[in-house]
Amino acid sequence: MARVVYEHVTKRYGEVYAVNDLSLEIEDREFLVLVGPSGCGKSTVIRLLAGLETATAGTIYIGDRSVTGVPARDRDIAMVFQSYALYPHMSVYDNLAFGLKMHGMHKDQIRERVTQAAKALAIEDLLRRRPGQLSGGQRQRVALGRAIVREPQVFLFDEPLSNLDAKLRVQMRAELSKLHERLQTTFIYVTHDQVEAMTMASRIAVMKEGVLLQVGSPEELYFRPDNVFVAGFIGSPSMNLVAGALRTAADHMTFDAPALSVPLPAARACTLTEFVGRDVMLGIRPEDMHDPDFLPRNVRGLPIRTRVDVMEMMGNEKFLHVIVGEQTLLARVDPRTRARVGQEVELQLDIDRLHLFDATTQLALGKMDLPEELVERPTSPEGRTAS
Repeated sequence: MARVVYEHVTKRYGEVYAVNDLSLEIEDREFLVLVGPSGCGKSTVIRLLAGLETATAGTIYIGDRSVTGVPARDRDIAMVFQSYALYPHMSVYDNLAFGLKMHGMHKDQIRERVTQAAKALAIEDLLRRRPGQLSGGQRQRVALGRAIVREPQVFLFDEPLSNLDAKLRVQMRAELSKLHERLQTTFIYVTHDQVEAMTMASRIAVMKEGVLLQVGSPEELYFRPDNVFVAGFIGSPSMNLVAGALRTAADHMTFDAPALSVPLPAARACTLTEFVGRDVMLGIRPEDMHDPDFLPRNVRGLPIRTRVDVMEMMGNEKFLHVIVGEQTLLARVDPRTRARVGQEVELQLDIDRLHLFDATTQLALGKMDLPEELVERPTSPEGRTAS
């Protein structure tokens, strides 16, 4: 078990920066997920840690030891890839045991570790089979087991669920989370799927073009994104963005755009006075646009007039693609809505869940507070939550 630290790590291929001045601390036993679009450098980050790539600059630590120049085999990590990379001519047992045999471990100890890993992954009944006799989910469990038996300090996962169908991905996400709880080991997981990140991570690190943009808990990234990219990448469907400007009128501040004027709550407005008159973007998550007939009691709604362009029935919710002026927005509403395509309908914006960004820098302005129920309260010395 170990803490992992990247200190100003850069990886350059010619003039191309795969990773650019990365500084990141990953705590012992943490489940950190690296997310970002293809080519953002997230896989390079874990390949540098594994010793499969050499950093152009900077230092990487596993525990208190710098692993600069340390061969991959001596770094005490285990890696699970997108491809299962199992030996087809070997049984499941032999696939699990192979790495331990190569390290000269005694056969009794090998048997014990393989049995424990197989039990943890519910593949005890598959040990005599060969990979060709297994389903995709079973093969992925075997690939996980091959990493588990080594009992490394750090587990690295490079998009391990990408080859599975949607149902198996959901199942394996839950199994990986439970596995992390059981093993209590540092997990570093790479994916382009923000749903995987939100459901499994203790913290998420968002990357773009080799640069680390924001690190935080899933709640922090969802409710308090640092910039437009993170706001659009985290959350599904993506956040709506509307270009406009901040204006003051009488005793209040408004966001003004063609066909849309939104008064800002006083608590937010007082943090934004220096941005009045500047071009900004308003961010509205689809789930913060409500059908008035099903407006939650705790929501302060602002009515806006829209026209329904497209409606998608999703079962437990409906997606309404609505037009406001010349802007198309997506609302995620109660499936019992009476809205129909072509109709003019009123929707309610949750004015306490609006995001604002500088149009030039793309940085967040006057970030909103976390919902009260997500704020960690200090505890008393006796362990009771402070009132």
